[in-house]
Amino acid sequence: MSTKREYTLSELILESAENPNENDFFELEKPSLLEVNMNNQKIMAKAGSMVAYIGNIDFKREGLLSKGLGGLLKKAISGEGTKLMHAAGTGKLYLADEGKKVKIIKLQNESIFVNGNDVLALEENIKNEIKMLKSVAGMMSGGLFQVKLSGSGYIAITTHGEPILLKVTANQPVYTDPNATVAWSEFLSPKIKTNLTFGSFIGRGSGESLQMEFSGEGWVLVQPFEEVKYLEKK
Repeated sequence: MSTKREYTLSELILESAENPNENDFFELEKPSLLEVNMNNQKIMAKAGSMVAYIGNIDFKREGLLSKGLGGLLKKAISGEGTKLMHAAGTGKLYLADEGKKVKIIKLQNESIFVNGNDVLALEENIKNEIKMLKSVAGMMSGGLFQVKLSGSGYIAITTHGEPILLKVTANQPVYTDPNATVAWSEFLSPKIKTNLTFGSFIGRGSGESLQMEFSGEGWVLVQPFEEVKYLEKK
């Protein structure tokens, strides 16, 4: 016989309290909540992602990732996707992005490509570069701009729901919806594949008629959600 659950204040406090034993630089406090344990350190985070902090932490609004693209980026990327803030100081910083799942990755002299809107936080020394799929520039918003993150240190990315990682091999390319593609490994160079017949049959406009084709050796991370359609509704 199962014990009846009591929704008491004590139970809420017990279930929701942060774990004081966690002290890694980047910690997953909850599935959708990143805890950054700062000791006179600096990070860069998605603008507007701070939900709380404890201690002495200062914030400074930054421009865009890869500043040099300036106006081009402002027109091409929806919402707050690539706007950053600096956070510096000592204490605990809590970051989140509209309930999206948080994934922590520790790069070790490596690179990863991430959809611009899915970057949550990165150590200050991680290099970031905006990359654009020029062949279809202007045909779709946000999903065509990716950020190359390189170096050694922590990064945190976000996904709508639990993503799936698909392996890419020389004999098995992978095709994805650009709006559902979160990240991919550094040695893959995606191309845009157009399938107008399929898009017309489905009746979805520019969605399934444009696909990203990944070939070579590596992996692609895909979420069960189409990011740009969500951004356009906001």
